[in-house]
Amino acid sequence: QVQLVESGGGLVQPGGSLRLSCAASGFTLDYYAIGWFRQAPGKEREGVSCIGSSDGSAYYADSVKGRFTISRDNAKNTVYLQMNSLKPEDTAVYYCAAGRIPGLGYLLYDYWGQGAQVTVSS
Repeated sequence: QVQLVESGGGLVQPGGSLRLSCAASGFTLDYYAIGWFRQAPGKEREGVSCIGSSDGSAYYADSVKGRFTISRDNAKNTVYLQMNSLKPEDTAVYYCAAGRIPGLGYLLYDYWGQGAQVTVSS
């Protein structure tokens, strides 16, 4: 059974950091591009970052560039999203997704995790 599971969400103060993990089971992440998306209440799902399967090229939304870093550990079948200098506007449910082509459009992705809540608040 193909499954993606996010972990590492939680409550953090503005300026703090969190690291999200996306662990895959039932398939090998090596051959997939992985994207991170987020959705805040009342807003559309937004592409945050993605990483390619072949050369590991990373892409970021302007809103997180310089603060978030995506990485992958194929040996652990896991992709990470390191989030630093968090802001209240980063509050959302964060999803990871696997697809064949990297990009920040959600239609590119075939498999989705269940989501992890990230709340940035003092």
